[in-house]
Amino acid sequence: MNEGRKEVLQLVFLLVGFIFLVKLFFIQIVEDSYKEMAGVNAIRKEPQYPIRGIIKDRNGKLIVYNNPEFDLMVILHEVKHFDSTRFCQVFEKTPQELRDLFNNFRTEIRNRKANQFQPFPFLRQLSTQDLAKVQDHMDEFPGFFIQDRTTRAYASKAVANAIGYVSEISKNKLEKDKSGFYRQGDYIGQSGIEAYYEEYLRGKRGVKHLMRNKDGVIKGSYEGGKYDTLSVPGQDLVSTIDLTLQEYGAFLLNGKAGSIIAIEPSTGEILAMVSGPSYDPNLLTGKNYSKNFALISNDSLKPLFNRPLMAQYRPGSIFKIAQAMVALQEGVITPETRIRCDRSIINCHGPHSNEDLRGAITNSCNPYFHNVLRRMLNKGKGGNPFDDTRIGLAEWDKHIMSFGFGKRLGIDLPNEKRGLVPSPEYYDRAYGGRPWKFSNIYSIAIGEGENMVVPLQMANFAATVANKGYYFTPHLIKSIGSTGMPLPQYLEKHYTTIDSANFRIARDAMERVVEAGTAQYRAKLKDIVVCGKTGTVQNEPNPDHSVFIAFAPKENPKIAISVYVEYSGQGGRAAASIASLMIEKYLLGGTQRPNIEEYVLKGKFLH
Repeated sequence: MNEGRKEVLQLVFLLVGFIFLVKLFFIQIVEDSYKEMAGVNAIRKEPQYPIRGIIKDRNGKLIVYNNPEFDLMVILHEVKHFDSTRFCQVFEKTPQELRDLFNNFRTEIRNRKANQFQPFPFLRQLSTQDLAKVQDHMDEFPGFFIQDRTTRAYASKAVANAIGYVSEISKNKLEKDKSGFYRQGDYIGQSGIEAYYEEYLRGKRGVKHLMRNKDGVIKGSYEGGKYDTLSVPGQDLVSTIDLTLQEYGAFLLNGKAGSIIAIEPSTGEILAMVSGPSYDPNLLTGKNYSKNFALISNDSLKPLFNRPLMAQYRPGSIFKIAQAMVALQEGVITPETRIRCDRSIINCHGPHSNEDLRGAITNSCNPYFHNVLRRMLNKGKGGNPFDDTRIGLAEWDKHIMSFGFGKRLGIDLPNEKRGLVPSPEYYDRAYGGRPWKFSNIYSIAIGEGENMVVPLQMANFAATVANKGYYFTPHLIKSIGSTGMPLPQYLEKHYTTIDSANFRIARDAMERVVEAGTAQYRAKLKDIVVCGKTGTVQNEPNPDHSVFIAFAPKENPKIAISVYVEYSGQGGRAAASIASLMIEKYLLGGTQRPNIEEYVLKGKFLH
């Protein structure tokens, strides 16, 4: 009997001991809250934010750098005897502002499901001046401490749309982040180069473990920094941008809507990429970010809209260069082919009558290129006019898209648009399955109708003609970190379907456009042979857009450019003037024609 009681007591003791062991296991190993409470009481983990990589222009001029800033952090568990009146005095806040801070703070804690043992930002983006005022008073507010970090600063506002901006990662982006790199409160590139090269610029976060006593006073590093990790700075970038040229382009485009893109043909490096209207990127840094972003994003002029790669326009007459080369490649014309300027077919402009190909390009003859496209699309390969046009258009598409039209070129920026090269399938959808033929689509012959391009594609096209048949994908970064190289995809040549001999004819014709054609009055330069083409893009019921592409000098070209100026009429006015001034600035260091610069700055292009 006693033996039975003894066994029962032993079993009870074993069971109680097992329960304690299980509970201890859960407390020490499984249950984070107890471990966190113990750890937070003795050790504070302080993140070490990395310095974000800086960005320079191709000549070493600083474009983007970092300024120090500070966040006032709080650990709710450690806040004791909070003196709100004293806090308002030290931090220069009104009682209402402090109440608003606490309300916002509580809302964020609920939204992020944070707990009272975690550090959490209470006041963000204090400046060095703010820090100087408060740092001697921090011991008056237990539970609060200063976290240092950096914010972006921009040496020039002329590169805003290309560089982009940085801000705190949104809840939506954080939830989609599969890398596990980001934490709430981290900064991330939101647009432009800052977004595209985020993984190179951001660096790697470190952590410092700090010991503190029962009153929360920091007593030094934990175990001599044994468990600390250093932050790793982000990689610096060297841009392809020539900052002097970029700022000159912004100066010329000021007060106008449009874009300027200049490319070095031999490399695909973008020398200037100006979007107008634009904004000051320094407004999207610091404590006023939210207020300024709301103002900029709601601006009816859309300064955040990056026109060089997001605006889609009809190409206008500059597309005739592409039409000419495709027709030569297909053998439907020769350089000597003459076609009468029959204005009963389609309207035209200027005094000319029976031009050859070079003359048709020089005078931008609409009936000539109407006839050329008809010859390309109607070769008698189909059993009827509808099938014939369909077969011809498919062949035309293949050539036109080899120039980079109708697709994303792959620039190192987000949000690039495709434009549109109309295909047979496109017209099938447009006509709802009804038959269509050349007479329905002939306006694409002169760059109107369904053709759509982005300005980047037209600058790349000018570079392709300059290179006699190939291009490098346009890009904005020429060196990442210490590599001295861009990303590998920007070193690859892309060839068109057109023989290089046909480009020589196009180059000759573009030289004549500037020497004696539609661009002679404002694009011709005294000591530089400029090859260009004007375009006047229909925009009814509003004024036409002014368009111009060019490259220079003709031999061994150093710069290719496209300019779009919205609502400014003929291509030989606003766009040709701006393009030629940019060429002068880049090749000669400044303009020799102050009258043309004055004409551009006045902006009275329709008079």
